[in-house]
Amino acid sequence: MNSRMMIQKILTTLVLTIVAFTAQAEEPVSKSYFGGIAIDGKDTVAYHRVKETDPHKAVKGSKSWKAEWKGAKWLFTTETDRDLFAADPERYAPAYNGHCANALSLGEGLLKTDGTHWQIFEDKLYTFYAARGRDRWLAGDFKEYKKEADRAWGEIINQ
Repeated sequence: MNSRMMIQKILTTLVLTIVAFTAQAEEPVSKSYFGGIAIDGKDTVAYHRVKETDPHKAVKGSKSWKAEWKGAKWLFTTETDRDLFAADPERYAPAYNGHCANALSLGEGLLKTDGTHWQIFEDKLYTFYAARGRDRWLAGDFKEYKKEADRAWGEIINQ
């Protein structure tokens, strides 16, 4: 193959790749690269049932109960949880589609989370990459941190 054909083939592949990514231009979701499972398969509805006195643990969902939303597969422990999510995903989905709220508030960009470190603030689920991010939000002014994270998220999704 001559060099002109090779360059043309590379450019064609590049253009097709760009078109494919542009066609999927949805808000980014913290999901696995292979399989597209959001926040490591944790049940986002179950977080809302945890009381302050309960152990602070995330609940892993099942592939038997899943919903597709924003290009990701969201897993649940029960059919009821799946149906609640499907009826109102904005209520149950984590802020910033599961990306680390602390990283966004610090201007560090998108950092995927696995749903292990989390907190409900004002009836909204926030996920964190590490416990220290959650601890920072609990000990500090989460409303101010949220403003910074919201600003950074807005910049990302409006690019």
